[in-house]
Amino acid sequence: MSGFSQELRQRQTQQLVLAPQLRQSLKILQVAALDLRTTIQEELQNNPTLEELPMEGVAAERPDPDSREHDENSGDRAESTADSREELQFERNFEILNRLDQDWRDHMSQSSGSGSFTQEDAERRQHFFDSLVGETSLQEHLLDQARLADLDEKEMEAISYLIGSLDNNGFLTTTLNDVALMADIPLSIVQRAHTVLKGFEPAGIGCLNLQDSLLHQLIIRGKARSIPARIVKDHFLLLTRRRIPEIARKMNLPLEEIQRAIEEIAQLDPAPGRRFGEDSNRVVVPDVVIEEIAGEWVISLTSDYIPRLRLSSSYKELLAKGTLSREEKEYLQEKMRSGRFLINSIEQRQQTIEKIAREILNRQREFFEEGVSKLKPLTMTQVAEVVGVHETTVSRAIANKYMRTPHGVFEMRYFFTSGYQSSEGESISNTSVKDMIAQLIAAEDPEKPMSDQEIVGKLAERSINIARRTVAKYREELGILPSNLRREYS
Repeated sequence: MSGFSQELRQRQTQQLVLAPQLRQSLKILQVAALDLRTTIQEELQNNPTLEELPMEGVAAERPDPDSREHDENSGDRAESTADSREELQFERNFEILNRLDQDWRDHMSQSSGSGSFTQEDAERRQHFFDSLVGETSLQEHLLDQARLADLDEKEMEAISYLIGSLDNNGFLTTTLNDVALMADIPLSIVQRAHTVLKGFEPAGIGCLNLQDSLLHQLIIRGKARSIPARIVKDHFLLLTRRRIPEIARKMNLPLEEIQRAIEEIAQLDPAPGRRFGEDSNRVVVPDVVIEEIAGEWVISLTSDYIPRLRLSSSYKELLAKGTLSREEKEYLQEKMRSGRFLINSIEQRQQTIEKIAREILNRQREFFEEGVSKLKPLTMTQVAEVVGVHETTVSRAIANKYMRTPHGVFEMRYFFTSGYQSSEGESISNTSVKDMIAQLIAAEDPEKPMSDQEIVGKLAERSINIARRTVAKYREELGILPSNLRREYS
């Protein structure tokens, strides 16, 4: 008969815990200039030892050496030692983060075995770097409108089910009958809730499919009996196939009138819910400005929105007097350490962004001089090696950041792209290839648009050899229709 026994064992493990200050430094590194000001204002409200100086274009003020000397002369050597420990901990935090990133990379390389690193692996990895925190979702936007509508409890329940059944385009993925059965709500109530939902913004939301959405948008515009509405309602299949002459023949209308109607349909939103997939209406404040002045390229960081901070001398003097109780002294010392860490984090953020921007300028000099067509392949690993940080730190530093250049304002991620090697040995980024495809299509004959295979041939003439499916992929990413849908009839 087996029995039970108890024993003591000692096991040594390593565990990485992100301290609140490290989380704060990562947040400061990632946020854009406008959001950083909000973060700093929150800290100013919670930390009485911090004070904001008048905005003079200076991002932050490091702890004044004179103030430290004053603290030492006043006998508060314990606080000075704490300051040194705080700065050392600040540096260690970033070392810990880089070590964590390196351990993760080593783990992934060991887990992958001897398999080669494929293009699909590179795309998944890039997707990880490009992942950002999303804005308000479509469902949240619609639920906010539903709460303001005059709905009873059952109707609110029904419209919540309907909102939860929408796809990314804003269309229903199930029938009203199915919603009524699943929610155990009378069909008449579900139908009323659906009518309310279709009245929400954006126009065309909550419809059954693309045809229903386009027709509903025309109805909202007061064009229920117009030619565009008749085309969508009665000849939608021909419309999707761009059979314009056949539509004109069936409707017994001139070709020019049908063409104008189709142009009006093209102004409608084919996917009203997709705009909530990304923030397309964000106020952009460039964090970095690169411009040519007197024949030299100059890098400047935006600091107008970043408060200039310093530690309050009043609280320093209060600590120096030695009249505070132990609890009061510990509280102020903790707040002052937190304030110094915030100031250091802001300065570290600005220095990291500037180093990355300088390396982008060095490696993409031809882009700044000539334009998008000269953009070269560039990886975060290449920049990280020069800057002296891990590639994930580069990813965090450029997140939500924009750069103003002579050719416009670009997200800093724009400059990091994979590419191709031309037959002449020149490195060309995929962004430049997309630009070439867009230029070729813009210059084509509208009545005889080029097929994807013909575009492959045109690129090959420029010593760029890519597959037809790659051209199709880039064309779709540019929002350009295939050749049979681009054809225009005279």
